[in-house]
Amino acid sequence: MKDQCIKVQQTEEDIKALQDTIYVIGGKWKLPIIHSICNGNKHFKEIERSIPGITTRMLSRSLRELEDNKLITRTVDPNVPTLVEYEFTEYAKEYGVLITEMIRWGKHHKKMIIGQL
Repeated sequence: MKDQCIKVQQTEEDIKALQDTIYVIGGKWKLPIIHSICNGNKHFKEIERSIPGITTRMLSRSLRELEDNKLITRTVDPNVPTLVEYEFTEYAKEYGVLITEMIRWGKHHKKMIIGQL
């Protein structure tokens, strides 16, 4: 069984990089938030309404993490009423490539699992 594994030389740095990747894209809410922003929802309440079950606190926390990781920007218009907009960064395009590949793998994985049932 051991011989069937894909052998990749992994350094401690590689393992940490993989852990960072999983942290950035992981969690229940980040992909739905990204999907919502991709569909044109730029304001907090629009994003919140478009994601059933997400709490205000969790949305706020997830948006902050996405901003900290340079995947979105938060722009505040100081006029009354204050308007906050979220948009993708240029850097987030790399994230899109990763997600596309994960979708491809997920579909393949599902076929493999269903085929075994």
